[in-house]
Amino acid sequence: MTGLETSRQASAPSPTTWRRERLLRIGSSAAVQTLPAAAPDGDNCISGQYSPQEFQPTEAADDSLLQRHSSIQSYGTLPARRRPHNKHSLNFNTRRGLPSLDILHRSSSNPATPLDSPSAFRYSGLGGQRPISAYDEHFQSKDDDETDIDAKINGIRVWYSSFSSIDWLHDAIKDSVRFSRLRRRKSLKARLRLLFDKSLGWLIVTIVGFLTALVAFFVVRSEQWLFDLKEGYCSVAWWKARRFCCPQLEYEDNSTLAETEACPAWATWSQFFSQPEGSHTEQLVGYISYTVIALTLALISCLLTIYLTKSTTFVTRKESGVRGSEFSDLDNKVSDPPDAGPMRKVMYYAAGSGIPEIKTILSGFVIHGYLGGRTLFTKSVGLALSVASGLSLGKEGPFVHIASCIGNIVSRITNKYETNEAKRREILSAACAAGVAVAFGAPIGGTLFSLEEVSYFFPPKVVMWRSFFCAMIAAITLKVLDPFGTGKLVLFQVTYDKDWHAYELLPFLFLGLLGGVYGAYFSKLNYRWSKHVRNGTWMKSHPIAEVLLITFATTLLCFLNPYTRMGGTELVYNLFSECQTGSRNSHSGLCIVDPGSFEHTWPVIRAILIAMLVKATLTIVTFGIKVPAGIFIPSLGVGACAGRVVGIIMQWLQMRNPDGIVFQSCRGNLDCIIPGLYAMVGAAATLSGVTRTTVSLAVIMFELTDTLTYAVPVMLSVLVAKTVADALEPKGIYDLVIELNQLPYLDSKHEYLWGNVQINDIVSKDVEIIRLDRKNTVESLRDQLISISSNGNDDSGFPILKRDNDDEGMRMVGYIGANELEHALSVVADSAEEEVHFHTTYSHNLAASSISSLMEAAQLLNSDPFDFSVYMDEAPLTVQNNCPMEMVHQFFVKLGARYVVITDTDGLYEGVIDKKTWLAFLSGLEEK
Repeated sequence: MTGLETSRQASAPSPTTWRRERLLRIGSSAAVQTLPAAAPDGDNCISGQYSPQEFQPTEAADDSLLQRHSSIQSYGTLPARRRPHNKHSLNFNTRRGLPSLDILHRSSSNPATPLDSPSAFRYSGLGGQRPISAYDEHFQSKDDDETDIDAKINGIRVWYSSFSSIDWLHDAIKDSVRFSRLRRRKSLKARLRLLFDKSLGWLIVTIVGFLTALVAFFVVRSEQWLFDLKEGYCSVAWWKARRFCCPQLEYEDNSTLAETEACPAWATWSQFFSQPEGSHTEQLVGYISYTVIALTLALISCLLTIYLTKSTTFVTRKESGVRGSEFSDLDNKVSDPPDAGPMRKVMYYAAGSGIPEIKTILSGFVIHGYLGGRTLFTKSVGLALSVASGLSLGKEGPFVHIASCIGNIVSRITNKYETNEAKRREILSAACAAGVAVAFGAPIGGTLFSLEEVSYFFPPKVVMWRSFFCAMIAAITLKVLDPFGTGKLVLFQVTYDKDWHAYELLPFLFLGLLGGVYGAYFSKLNYRWSKHVRNGTWMKSHPIAEVLLITFATTLLCFLNPYTRMGGTELVYNLFSECQTGSRNSHSGLCIVDPGSFEHTWPVIRAILIAMLVKATLTIVTFGIKVPAGIFIPSLGVGACAGRVVGIIMQWLQMRNPDGIVFQSCRGNLDCIIPGLYAMVGAAATLSGVTRTTVSLAVIMFELTDTLTYAVPVMLSVLVAKTVADALEPKGIYDLVIELNQLPYLDSKHEYLWGNVQINDIVSKDVEIIRLDRKNTVESLRDQLISISSNGNDDSGFPILKRDNDDEGMRMVGYIGANELEHALSVVADSAEEEVHFHTTYSHNLAASSISSLMEAAQLLNSDPFDFSVYMDEAPLTVQNNCPMEMVHQFFVKLGARYVVITDTDGLYEGVIDKKTWLAFLSGLEEK
């Protein structure tokens, strides 16, 4: 076994059910297994150690549940409490009539995996060991006698449970301590290890960029084949999409035979069923086959999303063990139990674009399983199916989610990122940049998108450079793979050979205004549809029927119009394209033979307007259904339609008045107006109005056109669109989805007006506390833990107080989180009446995740398992109650605090504010 595997296995959490069962047995007479045992595995045993002993419960009837989980491994240890004056009391288990456990089981951590796990690493040299969390390492290095004071004072943390906020300060201290340990060692091996540690982040983002491009290639190729399958198949090679079925005979304008003429190797379903060409039965068979295949693709995508990525199916070892129905009876015994919090909303992790949830995760909240392997598989396969079905959605936004899944999986190969949530988010930020890079072929725009829209913590020295490097690797890999067979990274990458003119600023300004209005009202209508129709009617309990209904409506409305029938990226490409004089490629009829003739112009304008209205309406009701779905391409399509119409009108006006004063700068050139440029400007404005991105969107458009010639038109339209959209609806579509899904996202860019609100109006003064002047037993702390956990707040904890010397109030000693207390109690669950101690002079010489330090048995056996000081934060962030509200807000936003303790001007304890309490307060403040 390698050192990396050993380290990873050492940091695995104990099973949730095991902790729950032990907490339930506190105060009962039944014997409880102190450590889940496993069957012997000779391959993983350390040679020379004792053989494992099989656990035999003293009360078989009461321990049936424990036997069911007897093969589940745990992680980390707390030693037995030693009584040096009693030779029969050296072992904590034998004092209570339990057999000694001579084995320590460890397993790898996988937050998206159920409780069963692979065979564990065993070390049997330490008897009587008990499990604790191993998210943090021990405080004293094995190579020197220096103790990391900062880490000791900050305390040990356990694994974060889902929908809890991470402690940015703790993880920053933790990484600083880890790096200082590497720097302290001066040997050649230590220097090489330090060099590897510095280059590890670059290695990971390289792998992430490569794998992201690889997955994107398979998604794009699969989507093209499945989309064309609705209309027919390639008779010479059934696995080829239409664009790859025919010989790629290129003309001078890069159009292909498959795009301009009938493809002889391509067989439609009407031909397959031998229907006469041009007959009504041919159209009927074509429509029926188109509809059936579209419904089938959407159905499979929906089924995969619902049954593979439902949030309740992600059972991890890192969840709280006291949030279950088993504790309802115990909760009734707690005096004055708080009202139960709202039920957590069921989520489908592969549905939607994933960007709102990624923003929430990067802001410091944990959603176990959302970035796991199962979600990655479902998102990738479901995305190809949903886009190919013809629904009004795109695949570009979900690429950000796919890349983040890859970043999360790859980064966890090493403890540097596996056991540090804050550091892992640096890799996720880089992965987001790679996702946008493969979606638009824009590595610079992807880096800026990660900075502007998604990332919460983005230090330029490290994260920006790694994000740029990751996006570059992804773009290079995708260029080599060539998913479209054209040498381009994206299908709608275009180039123009004419400049713009000053008089065109007015229509560009109008397109920006139109994009802002559309973006604001699209966000409003989609939010209201999702809230009142999708979640307020029968659709809420029948998501599959909703997907089939919307798919059928889409096929019904889109089959007859050529612009709604084609794929989203193909539509955007044709609308962006420049019409070349004498070219055989008419770009699906968008290149008008006589632009100055109303008879030739109006049918094209009418068809585009119908396509725009149909796409806009369908996007409103489609975005949010239970399939992988992005918003980029539908928004670009609607804006490109509007821009193309404006461009055609401007071209018609110039043709009718070539000598007009407005068109004097054209100098008689009747081809000086490019309708495709107007389409690009309109698309950028609409997407800006929907998502509220500015700089990154403008750069993406520059990279799509391979020029900075049109920088001013794009920048103008984007700025106008965002300004107008913000005036009509302050929140973009992603922020509204966050609000609709009740995600705990703290917006660092939002400004608040505090008015006359004071800290005393917010602080929670009635929270559970641990008083050191009273006896705190295992059972009493368990009851307090159940009481505080019943409100559903995963960020809650217990201030630890002592009576002030002047007996005027309570002074702060420390703070222990609910998860930390749960793990500590599960260790000593057999001793309900034993007293638990907290003090600040505790010497934290414990091994939380290092196998080698576990071998220091003599040091470990001197530790007291009933001293919970090891879990206590001895220096919590504290402010006085007269502190300005903005300062408290900055503590949560800039410092990433998980909780803030409030004291009065004399330093006496007043209360505590945790992050979710602060979020609830800000939500109410916005409503007022």
